[in-house]
Amino acid sequence: MLLSPVELVGYLASALVVASLAMTSVVRLRIVSLVGSVVFVAYGLLLPSVPIILTNFAVAVLNLWFLRKEFSANRDLGAVPIASDAPFLLDFLRSHEADIRTFHPGFQTPAADDFALVLTRDGMPAGALVGTPEGGTLRLRLDYVMHAYRDSRIGNWLYGPGAKVFTDAGFTTLATKPASEALRNYLLGVGFTDRDGQLVLQLGS
Repeated sequence: MLLSPVELVGYLASALVVASLAMTSVVRLRIVSLVGSVVFVAYGLLLPSVPIILTNFAVAVLNLWFLRKEFSANRDLGAVPIASDAPFLLDFLRSHEADIRTFHPGFQTPAADDFALVLTRDGMPAGALVGTPEGGTLRLRLDYVMHAYRDSRIGNWLYGPGAKVFTDAGFTTLATKPASEALRNYLLGVGFTDRDGQLVLQLGS
């Protein structure tokens, strides 16, 4: 049975809404849901159906509002120093071990003298950072953000306005040798520079 153009638009809108529910990234979920709601508005106009138009117009506005908040410069991001052997940190790392190893294949449990941060978004844990101090240099061993928040610009904040958490701890330089290409590309994107295979970020410059 052949579908009419109007039915095809309706099926496309439905598929986009279903696809948005399968997204693990908050930002991607909002973007796909936004596109789906816009297509549903078009579907409602083609029928025409006022309830479909009004409902999905409202959904589109809500998605735009949440996306604007997600990328706002005032997004509530944080980095909280924590003891490297704190039970909360160790439990967090264990629960995300499989995902962590996709970017840090050789990562091991933090050492007693490591510097550690819990990364937060809106007051909730969103990731963790672990590094080994060497004088004024912090050698990063882990920079991990949960999948749902990887589009929330936590890295840009941490190595930009949020870098005070490092300088307050006495560090002037961050350095690392990324264990994966994905991690390397991410760090280059947030301001690190390549120095003979080692990625370096000079703080306060």
